[in-house]
Amino acid sequence: MNLVAAVSPMTCAALVTVVLVKPSVRVKGHNVNIFWVVPFLGAAVLMLCGTLSPREVFTGLTAQSSINPLKILVLFLSMTLISIFLDCAGFFRHLATAVLQRQNASQLQLFVLLYALVSVLTVFTSNDIIVLTFTPFICYFARDAKIAPTPYLICEFVAENTWSMALMIGNPTNIYLATAANVSFLGYTAVMLLPTLFAGFASFGMLYLLFRRKLRGELSHSVLEKAPEDPVLVRLGVVHLALCIVLLLFSSYLDLPMWLICFAFFCSLFLLSGAYLLRRGRGLSLLRDAFHAAPWEIVPFILSMFVLVLALDKYGFTRSIGAFLGSAHPVASYGVSSFLAANLINNIPMSVLFSSVVSDLPSAAHTAALYASVIGSNLGAFFTPLGALAGIMWTGMLKNHGVKLGFGRFLRYGAAVSIPALAAALFGLVLAI
Repeated sequence: MNLVAAVSPMTCAALVTVVLVKPSVRVKGHNVNIFWVVPFLGAAVLMLCGTLSPREVFTGLTAQSSINPLKILVLFLSMTLISIFLDCAGFFRHLATAVLQRQNASQLQLFVLLYALVSVLTVFTSNDIIVLTFTPFICYFARDAKIAPTPYLICEFVAENTWSMALMIGNPTNIYLATAANVSFLGYTAVMLLPTLFAGFASFGMLYLLFRRKLRGELSHSVLEKAPEDPVLVRLGVVHLALCIVLLLFSSYLDLPMWLICFAFFCSLFLLSGAYLLRRGRGLSLLRDAFHAAPWEIVPFILSMFVLVLALDKYGFTRSIGAFLGSAHPVASYGVSSFLAANLINNIPMSVLFSSVVSDLPSAAHTAALYASVIGSNLGAFFTPLGALAGIMWTGMLKNHGVKLGFGRFLRYGAAVSIPALAAALFGLVLAI
C-alpha cells in the first residue's frame, strides 16, 4: 500500500516533467514520442515489487466488462485510423484550403468560418487529427496573408476541444469514460449535446471578445497550394465514417459492441481502398502513411495507466478520492476537479483514474459525475498546454513554424475562455440530466 502511495504520485510528477521538458526525441529524422515510458516504468515497478500480480493484470485487461481497456483501444484506434485515412486522402486539407482562401472574406468572417468548420469536423471525427491537420495551413496562410496567426490558432484549438464533447468518438477521454461506465453511443449523445452547445457559444463569445480588435485589420488574400485529393478515396472514407456513426447511434438497440462496429468499418475501409489502389497501380503507400501517422504510443500509455489505476483501486485509494469529492454536488465537484486534474496529470491519465473513482459512487450521483468528468477532460485541454497531449504536440508545431506562444500567454488565453466555457457546460449538464 505504501509503495502504491509513493509510486503513483511520483509517476504523475515525472510524466508532467517529461511532457514539459522533452515529450519526444529525434530518431533518424523522425520525432518519436517517449512520454509513455514514464507510466510504463511506474506500472513495471508495481508489478515487479509484487503489488499487483501478473494474473491480476491479465484479468483486468481481459475482463468481459465495459472497462476492458483493450476493447476501448480498438474502438479509439479504429476511429482514429478512419480519420487519418481521410486526412491522407486530402479531405481535411481540401476543406482547410477552401475556407482559408475564401474570396472577399474579412478577417472576422474567416475567423467565424474557421471556428464553424473545425467544430463540425471535430464532432464527427477526432479532435487530435483536426488540430494537427489544420495548424500548418493556418500558419502558412497567416504568413502569406501578413496577418497575426494567434487568433486563428487559438480559435482552432478551442473549437476542437469544445465540440469534441458532442459525440463519444470526438475524444479518447470520452471513449474511455463513457465505455467504462457502459454508456451507449445514443445515450451519451442525448446528454452531452446541450452542455456542448452551451460551452460552444460561451467559448466563441469569449474568443470574439479577446480578438475582436485584431480581426479588424485588412486581409491580403494569398494563394495556398492545393492539396492533392483523390475523390474516390474521399468518398469511400466519408461513406464508411457516416455509416459507422449511424450504426454506433443504434448499437444498443442492435446489441452490437461499439468496438466491433468501429473495427469492422476500419477493416472494410482499408481493404476496399487497398484493392482500389492496387487496381490503379498506385501501391499501398497511402495506407502505410495512415498507419505510421496513428498514435500507437497511446497503447502502452493507456495500458500502463490502467495498471496504475488497478493498484490504486485494489488498495482503496480511488474510493478515498471519491469520498473526498463527495456525492452531494457531483456536477460541480467532478467537473471542476477533473478540469484541474487534467492539467496536473494530463486528460487521458485523469480519465483512466476518474473512470474508477466514478464507478464507486452511488447511482444517484454516478451519471452526473461521469458526464461532468467528460466535460472537464475536454475543456481542461485548453486551460494550459498540459491539459492534453494534443496541446503539447500543438505548441511544438507552432515552434517549428516560428509562432511564439509561451506557457504564460497560452494560460492567459486558456483561462479567459475555458473557465466560462466550463461554467456554461456544467450548467447545461444540470439542465440535461
